[in-house]
Amino acid sequence: MPPLSIWFVRSALVHLMLGFTFGALMLGNKGAPFDARMWQLRPAHMELLLVGWLIQLAMGVAFWIAPRWWEPPRRGNVTGAYAAFGLLNGGLWLVILGSLFRLPPGWTFVGRVLEAAAAGAFLWHLWPRIVGREG
Repeated sequence: MPPLSIWFVRSALVHLMLGFTFGALMLGNKGAPFDARMWQLRPAHMELLLVGWLIQLAMGVAFWIAPRWWEPPRRGNVTGAYAAFGLLNGGLWLVILGSLFRLPPGWTFVGRVLEAAAAGAFLWHLWPRIVGREG
């Protein structure tokens, strides 16, 4: 497995752990209320599990398993994939911090733009690798 895929998967697992922790806190608060502010974790919980875990895991596996070229560099120009990793995590944390600390909506907007840019950068990297093999 290439190093970037390892980083994608490890980061996805960290986000899964954080998302489950936030979900467990909210669920525990629902059963035995101890702090009404626990429900403020809901947007961060959803962001961690949907973007942080699901999308990041899919990107890591796609980088690893997508068709490779016969000659080096086997995965082509990986700049877009590395940029996608940084943009996705940066955008993810801007959205999470914006929701947790009730920051101005601009933080969430910038975070979403970074997440969309991450998708574009990853697509820019992956698109040339999706080719047909003539026999």
